[in-house]
Amino acid sequence: MDLRYSKADEEFRAELRAWLEKEVPAHGSPPAISDWAKRRSYDTGWQRKLYEAGYAGINWPAEYGGRDASLTEQLVYYEEIARARAPYIGVNFVGILHGGPTLIAEGTPEQKARHVPYILNGEQIWCQGFSEPGAGSDLAALQTRAEKRGDHYLVNGQKIWCSFAHAADYCELLVRTDPDAPKHRGISWLILPMDADGIEIRPLRTLAGEGEFSEVFLNDVKVPIENRVGEENDGWRVTNVTLRFERGTAFASEMIQLQQYVRDLIDLSKRVERNGAPAWKDPELRRKIGHFSAELDALWAMVKLSVCQSSKTGVPGLGGSAIKLFYSELYQRIAEFGIELLGRARLSREDVAGLPSQALLQRAMQSLSLTIAAGSSQIQRNIISERILGLPKEPRP
Repeated sequence: MDLRYSKADEEFRAELRAWLEKEVPAHGSPPAISDWAKRRSYDTGWQRKLYEAGYAGINWPAEYGGRDASLTEQLVYYEEIARARAPYIGVNFVGILHGGPTLIAEGTPEQKARHVPYILNGEQIWCQGFSEPGAGSDLAALQTRAEKRGDHYLVNGQKIWCSFAHAADYCELLVRTDPDAPKHRGISWLILPMDADGIEIRPLRTLAGEGEFSEVFLNDVKVPIENRVGEENDGWRVTNVTLRFERGTAFASEMIQLQQYVRDLIDLSKRVERNGAPAWKDPELRRKIGHFSAELDALWAMVKLSVCQSSKTGVPGLGGSAIKLFYSELYQRIAEFGIELLGRARLSREDVAGLPSQALLQRAMQSLSLTIAAGSSQIQRNIISERILGLPKEPRP
C-alpha cells in the first residue's frame, strides 16, 4: 500500500483549499447548540454549498450527485476541511456518513434515487434508530417488532440514543421481523419516515448540555414494505455494512480535527504558566504531546489502509473496529490532558482569564461517550480478537 498522495490528489487539494479560504468565513459562525431550527439551517446550508461546488460525496456515484472520485481524494477533503476549520456536517452526520453509504451498497435502484441525491444536497436529514434500553452493546437483542400487514409493516417498540431524531426526515431503523428466529437472523433494516403517525420523540439532555439524542417511541407505525433495505430477516448483515461505515470511515474528519486540537494544545501550553514558566518548558509535557502526535499519525495510516480495502470491496473492512477502538480511547486521553493543562480554569464551564475552558471541557465531556457510541470498546475488542485475529470465541452461557 502506498500512503503517499498522487499528483492528482494534490491538485485537488489546492483547488479545495482555495475554495475553503473563501467560503468558510462567508458562512459565518454556528448558532447556539440549543437552537435546532437554526442549527439545521446552518448545517444544511453548508452541505448545499459543498454540493453545488462539487465537494459533497467525493467518492459517491456521479449519477446521484457525487464526484465519483477516489477515496484518497476523500481523505484529502477531510484534511483540508479540518485545516480550514470548516463547519461540521452536524445534523447531516447519519445520512452522509453511514445511512447514505449503506443505501449505495445495499439499496434498490428506487431507494437510491429517492434518497441518495437528497441526503447529499442536504434536503434529507437522517437519524439512527438502532439501540434500545435493553439492546445497546448487544444490539442483536433488539425487541422492536415489525409485523407484516399487506403492503406495509406495523412497527411497535422503543429506541434510545437516536442522534438528531427531532431534526430528522428519515430514520435508519432496525426491527425484529421474525421473533422465533435466532436473534441475529430475525432482523430487518427499514427506512422510517419521521413524519409517520404513531412516532413520539423525547429529547435527552446530556452531561455536556447537548440535546442531539432522543428516545423514540413507535406505536402502530406503518412503514411500507418497499422501505426495507435488503431481504426480510437479512437486516443483521445489512447492519454490519452500516456499522463498518460508522466505525471505519465515519470518524475520519474528527481524527484530523483531533490533530488540529493537539496543535492548539501546544499553543495553549505556551500561554499557561507552571512554576513560574510556560508549561511548554516542561519536558514531560512535550513528551506526552509527542506521543499523542505519533499515535495520531499511526491512526491516520490505519484509516488509509481501511480506505484501500474499501476501494476494492465498496465497504470498509473489519479493521474499522480497530480504528474505532484506537481513536475513541486516544481521544479520551488527549481530552483529559487538555483539561489538566487548564489548571484551576477547568473548574468553570465558561472561559476564564482568556483560556478556552468552555471548548476544552465540552470536548472532554463529549469524549466520555466515544468508548460507548458506535459499539463499546469491549465489543470492539471482541470483534478484533474473534473476527480479525481468529482467537477462540468466549464461551457462551
